[in-house]
Amino acid sequence: MAKVIHTYRTVWLSDVHLGFKDCKAEYLIEFLQNMRCDKLILAGDIVDFWALKRQAYWPAAHMQVVQILFEKARQGTQIIYVPGNHDAAIRQLGQPELNLAEIHHQYQHTTSSGLKVLVLHGDEFDAMVCYSKLTALIGDLSYDLLLFLNRFVYRWRKRFGLNYWSLAGYIKERIPKANIAIARYRQAAITYAKRQQVDMLVCGHIHHPEVVTQQGVIYANLGDWVENCSALVEELDGRLHLVRSTEQTESLELLQEAPWSGVA
Repeated sequence: MAKVIHTYRTVWLSDVHLGFKDCKAEYLIEFLQNMRCDKLILAGDIVDFWALKRQAYWPAAHMQVVQILFEKARQGTQIIYVPGNHDAAIRQLGQPELNLAEIHHQYQHTTSSGLKVLVLHGDEFDAMVCYSKLTALIGDLSYDLLLFLNRFVYRWRKRFGLNYWSLAGYIKERIPKANIAIARYRQAAITYAKRQQVDMLVCGHIHHPEVVTQQGVIYANLGDWVENCSALVEELDGRLHLVRSTEQTESLELLQEAPWSGVA
């Protein structure tokens, strides 16, 4: 059966973490190969220079993701790159050096329905979430342990032909302090969006995909391609959906629809 090619006005991705062994590049390849869009916005941590500094890891699938992005750019897709903390070095590159995307510290996009959308990575809000450097270190170490466990669950389920499922995400949802940190992060983002007088703020960074309307602002977290394999898409009429790439990309899993997309 022929695969369905999804056509979008805009697609947002973040936290791919190419160069990191837990990146689910194969799911991203399927997603990218089976969609077209006018504009592709990369909201940071696309390449994980932190992981590459610790250990050289760049399998064929990670190179294929980069090749697909270059091909989309050649075919006319406008690519916007808003670097994050793991790929902050790209902020220093000029356009000729990258030859793929426009580089922005933050980027404002207007949907076809008229929503003003501010896009940033989201590490700007860390200071408002973490209580101390020690708390942040403990959180990082705990997350590394979850990803280590997640890796074995992923291999076991794949061996038995089962669909992908994130153990790390399942456990995080049940840790009260993690939920408190996510709520604090969300509030910091919404407060910033209101100060910037935009209708919507799109970010990544914390690997927690969700779309929430709060205080008259839409907050959308893109999730990641380490645990959740999620993206935000804008339909041609301006409707916004948070989707997940499953084993059959022709039937993308709808995680959430933006509760207010500005569509009359």
